[in-house]
Amino acid sequence: MQTNLADFIKNSPEGQEADAILRSCVHCGFCTATCPTYQLLGDELDGPRGRIYLIKQILEGKPATAKTQLHLDRCLTCRNCESTCPSGVNYGRLVDIGREIVEKQVERPFATQLVRTVLKETLPRKWLFTPAMKTGQFFRPLLPKALKNKVPVAHPAGRWPTRTHARTMLLLDGCVQPAMSPNINAATARVLDTLGVQLIVAPKAGCCGAIRYHLNDQANSLDDMRRNIDAWWPYVQAGAEAIVMTASGCGAMVKEYGHLLANDPHYAARAQRITELTKDLSEILPAFQQELAKKVQIKKRVAYHPPCTLQHGQQIRGKVEEVLRAVGVDVTLCADSYLCCGSAGTYSVLQPELSYQLRDNKLKNLQATQSEMIVSANIGCLTHLQSGTESPVRHWIELIDAAMSLR
Repeated sequence: MQTNLADFIKNSPEGQEADAILRSCVHCGFCTATCPTYQLLGDELDGPRGRIYLIKQILEGKPATAKTQLHLDRCLTCRNCESTCPSGVNYGRLVDIGREIVEKQVERPFATQLVRTVLKETLPRKWLFTPAMKTGQFFRPLLPKALKNKVPVAHPAGRWPTRTHARTMLLLDGCVQPAMSPNINAATARVLDTLGVQLIVAPKAGCCGAIRYHLNDQANSLDDMRRNIDAWWPYVQAGAEAIVMTASGCGAMVKEYGHLLANDPHYAARAQRITELTKDLSEILPAFQQELAKKVQIKKRVAYHPPCTLQHGQQIRGKVEEVLRAVGVDVTLCADSYLCCGSAGTYSVLQPELSYQLRDNKLKNLQATQSEMIVSANIGCLTHLQSGTESPVRHWIELIDAAMSLR
């Protein structure tokens, strides 16, 4: 695709990156076939190819409009199109660049601004979000359905292991997951403890930066990243083998630290090292498969929903299924397993109609597998799917941990 970028961005790092991405696109249209919003709406501008044209126009100097903003807002950033694209177009980065420019050009209605501000200022701060979530869980039976969908039933975390081991790994505790489903990280720590690995949570590490970044508050998001790097660095120097991610959305973000901070002379090298050390839990456990199989065998049939941030964002496929099958689980993928469930971070709050359509389509396919339960690998997916079904929806590591606890 030929481009002629406007002077305001042409010589910036973002402009040069966007120009390279645009030039890699041959506008073949393969991406539209796997785009969830295009499938629902049938509008070219609500598919990757149409959004690429919109971004190209604003990068070339055409003023953005509210309509431009709407079509970019409707994008889930699921990055399914990247898995489909034969030319390797890095659409996720392009849409982030385009959205930031549009945000500066188009003023949002006050009510919309308010909701977005509340999300980006509350969710990343555990000291605000955790008490708010606990209050919501206490009053959950009285909440209207729209709010109840966002407040999962409280589940106890269980004990955190106290043994020390020679092998250590860091764990990103995250910002919303400890309040919404604290057992996920505790279960991960218990499973790895039985395998001789100690998980360490750095006290000063917090939100990975994804929430603010995808709400176009990229400057503050970069500060979140720098804070995490500072918090983790002493442990990295002390020999931590990896930084374990139990939420694939966080993992996809942290794996971008090296790229996003590449032009920061104070953080570039450390950010790249953090990216290299970051592993989804499903990348850690295959090395322990034989040992796990000796410890536990689980005779359950489960439907696995692979989050977009895992299968498209991190390009990790098959590893969760591999680990679960090694411990005896009958794992099934539903029809159209490549499609987004509609959670997509804050998308379910900002675009509820599209989000719930995608959720209901996904649940219909998952329930058609006639499995005992649904498992996934991202807190957003887990909460969103559970809001539409009475079937249990759990993180896959909780399944292993529960079976180990019953031995």
